[in-house]
Amino acid sequence: MTTATIVQPRLRLEDPHDCTDANDVLCVFDAFFDGLVRFGKDGGYSPAIAESWIVSRDARDWTFVLRENLLFHDGSDCDATAVILSLRRMARADKGYTLGAPGVWHQYLGDAQISAPDRRTVKIALTHPMADLLDVLVYGYVIAPAALERYERGDATTPIGTGPYRFETFTEGYEITGSRFEGWHGARPANAGIRFLLEPDASRRQNMLLAGNAQVANSLGSQQSCDLDDTGGHTRIVSLVPVSIIYLFNSASGPFADPRVRRATNLALDRNALVETVVGGAARPLLGFVSPSHFGAEDSALDMSRDLAEAKRLLIDAGHGGGLVINVDCPTRLPDEAEALTAAIGLQLADIGISFRVHRHEDREAYAHGVRLKKVHDMCVFDSSPLSTFRVLAEKIDARTRGSWWLGYHNGEVERLIDEGRRTTDNTARAAIYASTYRLLQQDPPWLYLYNPLRVTGLAGKHPQWRMRPDAVLDVTMLPDFGQAADHHD
Repeated sequence: MTTATIVQPRLRLEDPHDCTDANDVLCVFDAFFDGLVRFGKDGGYSPAIAESWIVSRDARDWTFVLRENLLFHDGSDCDATAVILSLRRMARADKGYTLGAPGVWHQYLGDAQISAPDRRTVKIALTHPMADLLDVLVYGYVIAPAALERYERGDATTPIGTGPYRFETFTEGYEITGSRFEGWHGARPANAGIRFLLEPDASRRQNMLLAGNAQVANSLGSQQSCDLDDTGGHTRIVSLVPVSIIYLFNSASGPFADPRVRRATNLALDRNALVETVVGGAARPLLGFVSPSHFGAEDSALDMSRDLAEAKRLLIDAGHGGGLVINVDCPTRLPDEAEALTAAIGLQLADIGISFRVHRHEDREAYAHGVRLKKVHDMCVFDSSPLSTFRVLAEKIDARTRGSWWLGYHNGEVERLIDEGRRTTDNTARAAIYASTYRLLQQDPPWLYLYNPLRVTGLAGKHPQWRMRPDAVLDVTMLPDFGQAADHHD
């Protein structure tokens, strides 16, 4: 039996109904659980527990038809009643908690009517239209009803879902194992077993791959991993992570309440130089409010190259020709380069007369709570995720929602487009709406746009066509057969 060993920097079992964008956690969830849909290999969504779905013209009523004869790993039936138990739990106000923000899923599903007309049909009736509901439901992992009581007690150590692998063992701080679930609905995974190992050090992860103690090594060092290209028996894959590294502007008060100052600050940056200086080239410049992997962002970028003359003109127009002192909130981690980034940006903005007064925060969770409560100075280091254009707009930019990470920004035309997008079910038309929104948010930015990180993954064997999924989460169903890879290497 071929077992694929995956070594990664984080390894834990969590409640699937809480909200996370941690790619190593989602990798484990996707191995053991399904939602109604899964992320597609090349973008979009693929059938999972649901074999098909339809949405009403007004984007309020969704109907999902489940596959026949679906079973959980414990042998119990996965029918509409079981699916609804998980969706309703996910929608509770006390679930969906992520760092600093409670009830992430509740804001979309909390007032929805979720029903089962028959054992293979799930209906979701929304109070407000949401053409991008699949952006939420892809995280709607369905747990076997018999396991829900354990999760309610806070015990997440025995996942039971319908996913491609059946959970076998968990050793906290070391290992998670699983075996291929032959009853899975999708294409049969190439490897009969799966094994996740924890190793926080990137160099050790790479050495485990080189020594044959792992077949997949995630989140390798950008420079050191170049050695894999020279070994002959390994594959190095570089993937764009859709998480955006940004500074949130306090647009409610202070200098960034003026859109001219927000735009001037963006125009004063040399993003390529920042990437080289701060993260050693392991990122791509961010030109708008979402990454190029996001729905509607592709090919819609305007020129965001450095323009000091225009930046200075905007600052003079805003009344800051004599210079401007900005108070910056900066955590010491997440992103881990936050302090170095702040120093590098400070040097660049000095060219247009902006200087920084930095307020350092060592408690990252308290820092996130402070941002959520709008207790920030002029701007603060942050990131933006997940891979959902609509969610970023609704949770962080729409002034009417006043979401956890919204800091006073308001643009009436952007909000009009958000409303148009949420009720437009045609994907092509909705992508065009979001492209227009992207361009508007370049002209009137709510944040300081910086970069998207790159993630390096190493594989045993030569697999030149292999690619990471667009959300930068390792999909174990897409892994090559490492038994064949080993034979070929020999």
